[in-house]
Order: sequence, then C-alpha cells, then structure tokens
Amino acid sequence: MSDFSIIDPQAIENLRALNPGDNDEFLREIAGIFLEDTPQRITELETSLTAGDVGKFTRAAHSIKGSSSNLGAMALRAAAEKLEYQSRTQGLGDVIALVADVKTEFGRAQIELTRIIAR
Repeated sequence: MSDFSIIDPQAIENLRALNPGDNDEFLREIAGIFLEDTPQRITELETSLTAGDVGKFTRAAHSIKGSSSNLGAMALRAAAEKLEYQSRTQGLGDVIALVADVKTEFGRAQIELTRIIAR
C-alpha cells in the first residue's frame, strides 16, 4: 500500500471543470482512453523487458507516468516514476518488482476510476 491516494479527487474535479455541464462525458472519455491504453503500455513494459530494449521500456514507463498523473492516479504515477528512473539510471536488471507494482497500482486505479465514472 502506498502513501498516495488511488485517485486524487482534485484531478477529477479539474477534468470535470474543463467541460462543465457535459454530465461527465469528457471525464468518461479521458478515463476510457487511459483504461484502454495503460494495459497496452504495461504489455510494452513486459515485451521490452524480455527483449532488453531499455529505450522502449523507459518510454512505456514514462507514458504510464504521464497519463496516470493527468487522471490523478497518484500511486500509479509514483510507481511508474520509480520504474522510469530505475530503467534510465540502472537499466533493466532489477525492475521486475517495480513492474509488478505498476500492475498492482493500475488494477487499483482501474477499479476506482470505473467507480467514479459510473456515478
């Protein structure tokens, strides 16, 4: 369990404020893109780790960090940031546990975002 909230309520309110009065359509669209794209980035982490492709791995971690930050998935953002930093500074030698953390935090964010947009 991390010290970060799963989804920062202020980030959700900021997204809602971008298109007020749309009955959360914009929020649902952004969340849907995130929920569809992030598993693809996680797959990229796994395949690039297997292939030893540090550049692709780091880009996938960076992408997860950015998109999770936009939606306020702060624990996922922190996990992806650690993963990105590790791969940039030390390569792929010791990232398996960090990839597992990203998967866990995405699962938690997925549940919470689904709950938020279903309201």
